[in-house]
Order: sequence, then structure tokens, then C-alpha cells
Amino acid sequence: MLAIPAIDILSGRVTRLHKGDFAQAKFYDKTPLDWAKKLDSIGAVWLHIVDLAASLDGKISVAELINDIKASTKLKIEFGGGIKTFESAVKAFETGVDRIVIGSISVSHKDVFEKIVNKYGSEKIVAAADSNNEMILIKGWTEKSSVSLWQHIEYGTSLGLQYFLCTDISKDGTLMGPNIEMYNRILEKHPQIKLIASGGVGTADDLFKLYQTKVYAAVVGKAIYENKITLEELTPFVS
Repeated sequence: MLAIPAIDILSGRVTRLHKGDFAQAKFYDKTPLDWAKKLDSIGAVWLHIVDLAASLDGKISVAELINDIKASTKLKIEFGGGIKTFESAVKAFETGVDRIVIGSISVSHKDVFEKIVNKYGSEKIVAAADSNNEMILIKGWTEKSSVSLWQHIEYGTSLGLQYFLCTDISKDGTLMGPNIEMYNRILEKHPQIKLIASGGVGTADDLFKLYQTKVYAAVVGKAIYENKITLEELTPFVS
């Protein structure tokens, strides 16, 4: 299992939300570039970047920062937030990111989503399955859809997608442990997918528990910035 460190960015600063709530945003002192360099120094292969502002307004605000990270590190970037049109997907790849994470339009504008998948292929696209009580939330987690987690994964696999980023929103930013039971159920039903777990990771023990589920990867964010997982503990998982 690969650990993918996450940097959520709002107003140019490293930020973490609590269960997706912008009113509970917490900011951290080191810059996103400082963190990226530090993660690169321990051998991290991937960095998960979320443009929080773009998740609401659809306007990518971190293109210059992505350019700086790519120029200063060897990190591959998985980018999410603001991919709401075909043009925004093109723009994201033009900044140099290696994979994009798409959520809302895979539910609300399937024609656009499928156009992006057809252009870039399954290696470049991650389908976001952000759920609460196993129902998909969209528009920066502010709106509940009528699509279940299970319907969404079925749809993605029907398009030939491999990567699914599954976040239990009730766990996100809580440091209270991931939804192991949900990930086991997903992999029991869809053992062929590359499942990326997200939400709730708070200790190195949580990473070992996720490793045992056979998920492809786990996104780790707040636990790093709160020093709940040290860089030494993270290092065996990042490459």
C-alpha cells in the first residue's frame, strides 16, 4: 500500500477542514512548497493536492504553485478541486499534474466526464467517491446527490476506470480512524479496482490497518501536519 501525502490549499496556505466544513478550516504555518520539499526529501512518490477554493467556484487557483512544486521536487501530483469542465481538465494537465481527481461532474455532467476520460484514459483519471452514509456528495461536499456509493463505483468501472478515491466524509479531518469496514466491502465487491482510501487516518497504526485491507493507497493529510504521524513513520509507506 502506498501512502499519498495530501496538501489541501486555501488562499495559498496549507489548510485542513473538519468533515468538509469550510467554517472549521485550520491553517498551518509552513507553505505548500515547504511541505512538498520535505515530503520529497523522504522519498515520497506522489503528492495529493486539493484546491479547496476551486472545489466551490471551479476556478483553479494553484497553477503557479503546482509549477513551483514540479520544478523543485521529483513528486508526481494527483490534483483535485475545480475540475468541473473539459477545459479545466485540460488546464490542470497543462500545469503539469500527473493525475486528476474528478468528483461532481462524474455525477452531474456525465457527458463532460466521459469526454475527459476518453481523451486522457484511465491511467490519468481518478474517480472521486466522496460519500456520507454511503450517498455521494458533490459541489465541494455541500450538496447530497441521489447516487449511492455503490452505483457510482459501478458507473466508473463501466467506463474502464481503475482509480477510485473513496472518502468517508464523516471521518475526514477527524483523526479518528478510517472506515475500514467500508473499504473491505468495496474491495470484496470490486477487487479489480485501485482503491485509494481517504478520511480519518490519525496514526501509523491506521496505515497498517489499511495495508491489511489491500487498498492500493491511502491519502494522509492532517495527521502529518498535527504530528500524529511522524515523517519517520510515514517514510516506509510513501514509495
